[in-house]
Amino acid sequence: QVQLVESGGGLVQAGGSLRLSCVASGRTFSNYGMGWFRQAPGKERDFVAAINRHSGSTYYADSVKGRFTISRDNAKNTVYLQMNRLKPEDTAVYYCAADGALVVRRTSAAMDYWGKGTLVTVSS
Repeated sequence: QVQLVESGGGLVQAGGSLRLSCVASGRTFSNYGMGWFRQAPGKERDFVAAINRHSGSTYYADSVKGRFTISRDNAKNTVYLQMNRLKPEDTAVYYCAADGALVVRRTSAAMDYWGKGTLVTVSS
């Protein structure tokens, strides 16, 4: 089992920044690709960003490319999501997820473990 705990959400004005963190415990963190997903009220959970086990490759949804950056620190068992130039449409609960596949996948159904989420609200 892998336990994931997100933090860093909150209320921010449009154009502002937030950094989300997700701390993992349980199994060897570096054995997992990591992803961030988000779910707005009444909508499906969507892919945001992902990073492979040793930070070799990163992937982004088109809607966040150039504004969000995913990174990880395997020594701290932590994955981050730096979110800049936030927009009201970024408002959602953000979830951290772990994928045991060799190359991290980008669909919620493929994830092996999930955190409970952290709420990000962007006001206009």
